[in-house]
Amino acid sequence: MNHPSARMLELLSLLAAGVPRPGADLAARLGVSPRTLRRDVERLRRLGYRVESARGTGGSYRLPAGQEVPPLLLSEEEAVATAVGLRHAAAAYGGDGPGPVDTALHKLEEALPVRLRGRIEGLLAATEVPPGPGRADDLGTVERLATATHLRFHVRFRYAARDGGAGERRAEPHRLVLWAHRWYLLAWDEDRADWRTFRADRIAGLRVPGTTFSPRPVPEESAGLFPRPGEPKGAVLFLAPAGAVARRLTARAGTLEPTGPDRCRYLTGADDWDWLAGALASVGLPYRVEGPPELARATRVLAARAAAATPQARI
Repeated sequence: MNHPSARMLELLSLLAAGVPRPGADLAARLGVSPRTLRRDVERLRRLGYRVESARGTGGSYRLPAGQEVPPLLLSEEEAVATAVGLRHAAAAYGGDGPGPVDTALHKLEEALPVRLRGRIEGLLAATEVPPGPGRADDLGTVERLATATHLRFHVRFRYAARDGGAGERRAEPHRLVLWAHRWYLLAWDEDRADWRTFRADRIAGLRVPGTTFSPRPVPEESAGLFPRPGEPKGAVLFLAPAGAVARRLTARAGTLEPTGPDRCRYLTGADDWDWLAGALASVGLPYRVEGPPELARATRVLAARAAAATPQARI
């Protein structure tokens, strides 16, 4: 491992645990002299890594946790993987304007050599990610919900329901789940005395009063978020084998059960019927919407929009 960049990457990985490592041990692992090790440590410090050192027999080095984010040293493969992942994340979760994913991607791409940019463009040209459902979720709200969930704090918030109404909710947050490009909060609704899921983008005025709760056992039927008791369930009969549908179905939450050798039924409690109508159409296999009326209506609107986009040519 003679190349300085490769050595520094290895040195960072050895120091990442945050515990003191003897200089002699580090030098042996890297295959360098103590003098070369000291020079590599100084290079890391010039790059912004606050490597601590201790005097003594041979000395020791430590990279403490809790620092500000320093510059990262990435191998070529890591840089390509990171850039492609960020580009797809920006496509899937992008909102009305540049967000943290976009700015992180811009900074990374600006620092990449031209040869790597060509590799990244080649990968992006050959891969595809479905677009998100619109405005991206507020990461600040998601982060605060995650913290409250982890610490078992009660939460209070205003919630915009599917029918346009809004009201105050008191809940015990249990888990955040990413489903169909949206964050959902699975929580015990204190006023309704039942499990509910809340879309993070419909939550406003989030408050954490500081009181804690004891975790409740989650019913098996609620663990997957959908379907939810008391809410409309989408029912679709596919005129194709369950295996063929499962390979193409992007709406993963729900159940898909065979009803015969060449047909199957899909049940889900998705609360975005327009999105679900598009996901079902994208399967590319014949199907019939059995309910609810909201899904049937969204499917008819989608079909009319597609027909209007491809008017019949005049002969």
